[in-house]
Amino acid sequence: MIIVYAPEGGEPERLDVGRLRASEIQIAESNSDRPWALLKGGLVDGDVTAMRVLAWVIKKRSAPTLRLSAFDPFEDELKVRLDARETHRYAGEMFARYGHDPKELAGAWDELREAAEDPAIAEAAIKEQTDGPKAEVSTSGSVTPETSTSDSSPSTSATPPTTSTA
Repeated sequence: MIIVYAPEGGEPERLDVGRLRASEIQIAESNSDRPWALLKGGLVDGDVTAMRVLAWVIKKRSAPTLRLSAFDPFEDELKVRLDARETHRYAGEMFARYGHDPKELAGAWDELREAAEDPAIAEAAIKEQTDGPKAEVSTSGSVTPETSTSDSSPSTSATPPTTSTA
């Protein structure tokens, strides 16, 4: 997950919550009175406490003396976005879930486009799912269907994989 902090009149900052140290997680837990699992879930739900505390912890890397009380952004200055890996995983889950229903799938693709940090990656993930298996030429020169071994592929799993929130 990526928190985009865009202060009014300032440059947006990209804060990657996908890779935190154990000490940073402990700081976030103690300053929010929430366990890590609830903080991660809060990002998915757009919980302002989760976004603020986790953004603050990451900002402390470059400003170690920054106090939580001094980091008080407006609610609309914090947004959560999916990173590239999460965007591809979500696309696979949505195709597995809604691939049989074009109307539902179109809605899921719209949600993915909105949630992804990078629109080009969202479009590539959608294309990857909707194009289906591609043919590849084997070493013998014959054309064989490509098989996917990805856990997020709808052809390898009857149920969508669980989504990691960070």
